[in-house]
Amino acid sequence: MALIVQKYGGTSVGSVERIRNVAERVAKFKMLGHQVVVVLSAMSGETNRLIALAKEIQKEPDPRELDMLVSTGEQVTIALLAMALKDLGLKARSYTGPQIRILTDSAHTKARILSIDEERLRADLDSGHVVVVAGFQGVDEAGNITTLGRGGSDTTGVALAAALKADECQIYTDVDGVYTTDPRIVPEARKLATITFEEMLELASLGSKVLQIRSVEFAGKYKVKLRVLSSFQDEGEGTLITFEEDSMEQPIISGIAFNRDEAKLTIVGVPDKPGVAAHILGPIAEANIDVDMIVQNVGMDGTTDFSFTVHRNEMKKAMDVLGMVKTAIGARDVIGDDKIAKVSIVGIGMRNHAGVAGRMFKTLADENINIQMISTSEIKISVIVDDKYMELAVRALHQAFELEKPVTA
Repeated sequence: MALIVQKYGGTSVGSVERIRNVAERVAKFKMLGHQVVVVLSAMSGETNRLIALAKEIQKEPDPRELDMLVSTGEQVTIALLAMALKDLGLKARSYTGPQIRILTDSAHTKARILSIDEERLRADLDSGHVVVVAGFQGVDEAGNITTLGRGGSDTTGVALAAALKADECQIYTDVDGVYTTDPRIVPEARKLATITFEEMLELASLGSKVLQIRSVEFAGKYKVKLRVLSSFQDEGEGTLITFEEDSMEQPIISGIAFNRDEAKLTIVGVPDKPGVAAHILGPIAEANIDVDMIVQNVGMDGTTDFSFTVHRNEMKKAMDVLGMVKTAIGARDVIGDDKIAKVSIVGIGMRNHAGVAGRMFKTLADENINIQMISTSEIKISVIVDDKYMELAVRALHQAFELEKPVTA
């Protein structure tokens, strides 16, 4: 008998029929003698609908009240699934995040989990119940409902698996595993049987939508066995995210990620003196804006241009902050560009192969794609390009690194 945590995304519970299908899938695991905890997202599109309602009332919705609002989406699905399980003759109980005390900090709309009280869950599991938990939400010390940010149900699932020391955490989604890139852009994209936590962490951070980055971080930190599966297919083993590296079979590149959700900000004519980066990025951090790529170019006139990227939704907020910074440090101008995209290649095989960057840059040059910014790590290379060239870049790189070919020993 195993203890399994299963997480189902919004498309998996997008209708009553699909919720019944999830119940039948859960029932099969229960009938095999396993203990099962199920974590659910809201129905597909429901969170967006609730946010749109909030913005009709308040242009910039109050974060605390927004969390109160959007957390209701998951309450619908967990209650319906518990009913569907009971209809199949199983014992089931549904809980919100606050009810089982998923304790978080107070950063509304993007809270972080601090601890989980698993005592109630274990009692229900030991008494034969399937436990159904609302993903994406928790509660702070003051009793306020908090949410974990978009895709936070993945994090809830992995965090519960870690707290319960589950044998496996299964992430059910509308795809049957992790692919070399998005098959909608590259039809020849290949499903990976396994991928390392390192690679998955990079792919998630660089724009892959299969798993939320914080869920991968949790899984890696607490050694949670993680598997990505399709909720619409009964067969297949999906993709196992593993700690093992087999260098004999490891391709140079495992996947290509892309992200259209970024914007580039440049503060022009900054005096070139020590501490200028702190003067720019300090206020950005204080505004709780996450920065991704950074490039600084020193000019001949004793000034520098300082560029960095942020999430596109935070571009206006960042521009407002930089407007004040510009005056304070004596810079000439602030320029924003939200017509960019980030394209990244990822693979632990890079460690043992030279010339990867050269091949990437030549491939993009051959397609006449200009590179605006570059960022590297031991196992990834990211570039910023014009948004209109993103899909061309992904297709060209996928072909250049022969990712459509199966890995052979």
